[in-house]
Order: sequence, then C-alpha cells, then structure tokens
Amino acid sequence: MKRPAFLGLVATIATLCTTPAVLACDETLWVGDFRPAPGKTAAAVAIRGQMVSAVYDAAALAALDPDPSCTKTLPEGSVAFAGLTDSHAHLLGIGLREMDLNLEGTTSVAMLKRRIAEAAKGLAPGEPLIGRGWIETGWPEGRMPLAADLDEVVADRPVILGRADGHAAVVNTAAMRAVGIDADTPSPDGGRILHRKDGAPNGLLIDSAMGLVADLKPALTLERRREALIKGARTYADLGWTGMHNMSVDWADVAILEELAATGQLPLRVQNYVVPAAQDDLIASGPRCAADKRVCTPGVKYYIDGALGSRGAYLFAPYSDDRSTSGLLMMRPSEAKEAFGIAHAAGLQVVTHAIGDKGNRTVLDVYRHTLYENQITDHRWRIEHAQILRRDDIKRFAEEGVIASMQPSHAIGDLFFAMDRLGKSRLRGAYAWRSLIDAGVMVVGGSDAPVERGDPRIELHAATRRFALNGFEDDHWHAEEALLPAQALALFTTHSAFAVRMEDELGVLEPGYRADISVLSADPFTTPWDEVTPLMTFIDGVVQ
Repeated sequence: MKRPAFLGLVATIATLCTTPAVLACDETLWVGDFRPAPGKTAAAVAIRGQMVSAVYDAAALAALDPDPSCTKTLPEGSVAFAGLTDSHAHLLGIGLREMDLNLEGTTSVAMLKRRIAEAAKGLAPGEPLIGRGWIETGWPEGRMPLAADLDEVVADRPVILGRADGHAAVVNTAAMRAVGIDADTPSPDGGRILHRKDGAPNGLLIDSAMGLVADLKPALTLERRREALIKGARTYADLGWTGMHNMSVDWADVAILEELAATGQLPLRVQNYVVPAAQDDLIASGPRCAADKRVCTPGVKYYIDGALGSRGAYLFAPYSDDRSTSGLLMMRPSEAKEAFGIAHAAGLQVVTHAIGDKGNRTVLDVYRHTLYENQITDHRWRIEHAQILRRDDIKRFAEEGVIASMQPSHAIGDLFFAMDRLGKSRLRGAYAWRSLIDAGVMVVGGSDAPVERGDPRIELHAATRRFALNGFEDDHWHAEEALLPAQALALFTTHSAFAVRMEDELGVLEPGYRADISVLSADPFTTPWDEVTPLMTFIDGVVQ
C-alpha cells in the first residue's frame, strides 16, 4: 500500500533561522502550544489566506519581529492540533438526535418509561413519539425494553425508540398495530422481528425490520433535512471537529450540504459516502468536490451485516449468549461483487460496514476478488468498523491495502457486553487498533455518532486509555491494544486525510497545507477528558 509522505514527517518546521525575521502583515501569526503533526510541537503558526504559510518552533518565534496588529495568541493552557476529523459519523442523524427525544444516559427500563411518559405529554393527540439513544448495557433489568414496557406508559399513540447503534428499535403495540405487524408477519431480508414465547411480536425490530415502521415517523422533508444538517454541523464544530466523513448519505442531502457550504452556513468540512440507493445518481454525476473542498462526495457506503449489540453482526459461530443466531448477512457476496465493480468502473470509492468476524472476512474476500480482477492498486477502499476480526485476517488488511475505519468509543462501550456476546477467545481480535497498526494497516478513527456521542475528547481517551469513562476496565478489555498519543492523533488527522486522498492538503499544519485547526483548552492526552473544553475551530484559516 502506498504510504503517505507525511508519515516520515513532512514539516520543515519553517524558518528555524537565527537572524531576526519580519512577518509580512498579510499573514496572521497565531502563538500558542501547537501540535502540527503527530508527535511534533511548535510555538506558532502563520496563516496567509486559506493556507498555513509558516510554522515556528520556540527559537524561531523568539527571532521574529512581527507586527502586533497581525499577531494573536491562543488562550493560555490551550493546545492546538491540525483539524480533527471524525472519519465515520452520520451528520443527518446527529441533527435529528437534537430534534427528537434523545435517550442518551437512560440507565434502566424504569427510567426509559419515565422519560417517554413525560415526553408524550407535550405531543398533539395521536402524534407518534420518536426517540433514539437507549442502550441496555448495565441496566438492572438485564434486557432490552419491550413493547409491553412501552404500553404501560404510552399506549394511545405509536412509539418508536431506536437503540443507540441504529441497528435495532423497540416499538409499542400501537405502532405494530398501525403497520400490521403480528405473529404471522415474516421478517424481511436483512432483518428480524423478535417474538415472545407465545409467538406474538415483542416489539423489537432488528436492522431492516425497522423499515416496517418507517412511515410512522415524521416525513423527512427537505426543510427538516436542512434543519437537521445545520444542527448537526454546528454541534460538531462546537465539539472541536473540523471535518467529518459523512456515512450513509441520501442523495437529497448532498445538494443541501453543497448549498449550505456555498452560502457560508456549513462550519465543517464534509466528505459524503452515499447510500447504495444513490449509487446511480453519483455515477451520473461522477465523484464531486467543491473548489474549496468544503463538501466532497467520493463514494458509496454499503452494509454487509448488522451490529454486535443487537446480535446482527455476522459471525462464523453462533452468539455465545444466543446460540440460535450467528447474525445477519445483509448483502450477498455475488451482489457485492457486482455493485463494487460498477462503483469502481465509475471512479467511486467503496466503503463497507462490517462488524462480525465472518462479515469482515466476507468483505475482504469480495474486495480481493474485485480489486485483483480489475487490477486496482491505490484504491483506498475501506471497511467501516472492522470490529471483530479473526487474527489471521489482520494481515490481510495490510496485504491488500484495505483501510480499517474504526471507532475507539465503541470499545469502551461494547466491552461491557461483548464478552457475553462473543466469549473470551473471539475478543482477541476485537477492537484491535494496535494490532492492525503494528501489522502496517492504515487505521482511521471515527465515532459513528449518533451511535456514540461524537466527542473527540472521548475518542482520544478511548484510543489511548481503553477503559470506560468511569474508570472501569476488565481483563478481557485487552489493554495492550491501547494506542500511544501520536498514534491516536494520527487516526483523526493524517490518516483521515489519507483515506480521502487529501494527504497533501489536510492532516498536518505545514506550509502549503490548509489551515484547519482544532483548539482544546488542555492537552487531552495528559488531562482527564471531562476537564478539557473545545474552544475554537478554524477551517481554511477562518474561525468557525
């Protein structure tokens, strides 16, 4: 696989001169604690227009004689990084999370019932109650919520509550009745309707089965989409991100994002990967990118399986805590080969969701077939999540140049229940960021928000500390997979830029690179995550 030039480290920490220099006033000199690239430090960065024009160490800064009118100082104690990019998130979902009932932080079925009962009071008669964000990990009831739980408090209207991972939902009886789900309703391809012992549906819908109640949700009009995308982008900029690889994007959202960027309303740099249903639209358009690179749409995002928490991840052997299933295969290999080949012929980048060990093996096999058959070399195809791997598949990522797009926060959440789902032996290849990097794999970092919070402080904590936010860890959490600070930072800077072919423009602060900068109140690698505050972001040298 081609290695990005910056990994050597690129920067000529500019102007390491010993004689005084004068900074031209068409530049702005920002003075502070900079980390211009993983493992590097600097004392100041000069910006001219959209670009970094110079980077100074302490000695070079002392030798300058800048015009005070074009010199600015970052807040005391703060640390500035090359712009942090979430390499896997869902911008529309992040915005909708802010608009619907947000169930993050729910700690029990009992609390869930209280929250939806309260939320229902503010709705018009018969108006559906839509929420998202619950996850049963650690709940005292030791189970997912069921229709019977919801019926006890809200029975007069449909209730649809998505699990945090986006791969399961619980609905009440009114919702099932409204769409005709009963004991005889077959599970759709790529999904499951779960049942009670008496055969009646219990309210849990897995993966594509959630589509059965989709028409009960508020229509995603262009106005609602626009509002959600604006809210999501502002939320992300405020958290300290400068960029996002936006996954599973509807074609309508591409036009909205391009319009928001053109009118100065998008405080985030966005790379879109469209849903398979939009593949033909993207082929007709061709991969697209605005001149300022604020919004680009390079490829298509596919799904091979579901999620671990909802037992949809596709495994070689049955789940340890449910021997009746090995997960879901959502795309047949023959279908994948055809779709990937068509995408490649149109110049599109292919990225595929795979979580289970058999899901990942399936994608690797299809990628190998398609790449070799078409003699593709510098493809930068990705597997999104690469979560549960057989150890002998780790080297295949490196051998075949497949990028592993992983989310550190998944580990510190999933490992509370992953032992139950997988058993001890399969965890040796789970969330194995360090093993992949040591094998020479390009690993990029994301959050999968709104599945997770989407906070760079949490992602850096998870990547380097690999224990829960409350300090908990266990022997099976494999602390040896934690990353060094420079490795973790690369996941969200240099590596994320490489994954979208922007390694010559983004990911480091060096002369000639775009001035995308994330400023945090303290060093997240030496300070507890919740004592760090996002302060400001720059895109192309402009504070957002």
